[in-house]
Amino acid sequence: MQITDQILDRGAILLLANKGEPVKLIGCEVEAIDLSDVILNGWVFEDCILRKTKFKSAKLEHAQFIGCKGGQADFTSADLTEAQFTACDFNNTSFKGTVLPQATFKRCKLTGANFSDSRNIDVTFEECRLNDAHLRGFSFSKQTLKSLDMHNADLQRCDFRKAVFEDCSLRDAILDNARFEGADLRGTDIGGVRLEDARRFKGATISRAQAAELLSELGLKVL
Repeated sequence: MQITDQILDRGAILLLANKGEPVKLIGCEVEAIDLSDVILNGWVFEDCILRKTKFKSAKLEHAQFIGCKGGQADFTSADLTEAQFTACDFNNTSFKGTVLPQATFKRCKLTGANFSDSRNIDVTFEECRLNDAHLRGFSFSKQTLKSLDMHNADLQRCDFRKAVFEDCSLRDAILDNARFEGADLRGTDIGGVRLEDARRFKGATISRAQAAELLSELGLKVL
């Protein structure tokens, strides 16, 4: 079933969900309504307005969000297994405690998003703005990270072992207890990293320019 250009409230969504079949919403407004605990597996939200919508503990396995505007939405404890987010704006959205195995985020704005306590096995981010995001404890091990802006993000306890960074930023990120053994950081902006934090890059590969930037914290110059 496909619905286009409609303003939908909780009652309308529940009527559709109770039919037990995935629905495709295109250009619909589903703004600031409570869809907590609703089963929406396989649903497609394309060019929809989802600002401040609550998806707490909702079932969204294999759901797709394409070109949606969902600032300050709430996915707390939702099941987003293999969900796909493409070209969406979910700034300052809560993904706390979400189930995220094999979920993908591509070309998304996730500024200030909170992924604390999420189950994040094999989550993929590509060309995303994650500045000021809370990603504590995420595993990016062995991934190729492309065009991720993680400046000022909370990356405590993140696992970046053997990851390859391509056109990324870790500027001013919080890196306490993060691991980088075997990582290739040459494609990364590591500006603002304090010298006492540089030890967290032990075992990683950095460029001469990056080494000079780190040493400049001591007033030394690399010639």
